[in-house]
Amino acid sequence: MLNWGMMTKAERDAAYNNTDAVKNSATLNEQRIAASAAFRAKHPGHLDLRYGPKERNVWDLFPAKNPDAPCLVFIHGGYWQRNSRDQFASLVAGVHAHGWAGALPGYTLAPDATLTEIVAEINAALDWLAANGPAHGIRGKVVLSGWSAGGHLTAMCLGHGRVHAGLAVSGVYELGPIRDTYLNDKLSLSDRELATLSPLRLPMVNKPLAITYGTAELPPLVGDSRALHEMRSARHLAGPLIPVAGADHFTITHELRDADGILTRQLLLLA
Repeated sequence: MLNWGMMTKAERDAAYNNTDAVKNSATLNEQRIAASAAFRAKHPGHLDLRYGPKERNVWDLFPAKNPDAPCLVFIHGGYWQRNSRDQFASLVAGVHAHGWAGALPGYTLAPDATLTEIVAEINAALDWLAANGPAHGIRGKVVLSGWSAGGHLTAMCLGHGRVHAGLAVSGVYELGPIRDTYLNDKLSLSDRELATLSPLRLPMVNKPLAITYGTAELPPLVGDSRALHEMRSARHLAGPLIPVAGADHFTITHELRDADGILTRQLLLLA
């Protein structure tokens, strides 16, 4: 248990620094990005589709052969301030191999957007998918998922009308501690955002939500995941808690790229 009030600024920063915590994180990122480039090259037909006016307001869609197949919408991570959707295309590969569609929305990064604006962009992207997905061969149930910051955005946008269920991977669900770390240099979180954008402070959405984390992850991510599941369980809301044994913040994503991975198999149950 972290004694947040007694920790130095450096210790607080380290509590959320996944890159430093996983010594081979650069290599793991490079592998994921290369796999994603290969996946996009194999499925080039519905890329860079604009849903809004800003540079990153675009979709990459990977329709299934059956337009009524479920669709995994995956939101990329990077603490809301780095990375891009194209670097995570391989994370829809697992369910795509089972006949699902996949889709990845981009969003504006902090500090060019506030977290309030980022959440609004994901909801706008889902509005676009509801209206335009059928024209691109996507009209089945949507399972919303995301990793790290994308896990937070999954929890925030689970209530969208186009979403059937969710899988939140290694997310941050209480933003209060973030404001005491280096992450807030670009986020500049307001008091209102702490209250309205922390899923642990909000009413729970009555849709299935699986919550997962790696047992080798940093304590705040493990704690947030457990706390969100406990709150949902207390309200008898559907969705398992899935601790992935031995996985760190980066290796847990392998379970989505793999057609037989733990998280791929969980997604197949959610639809």
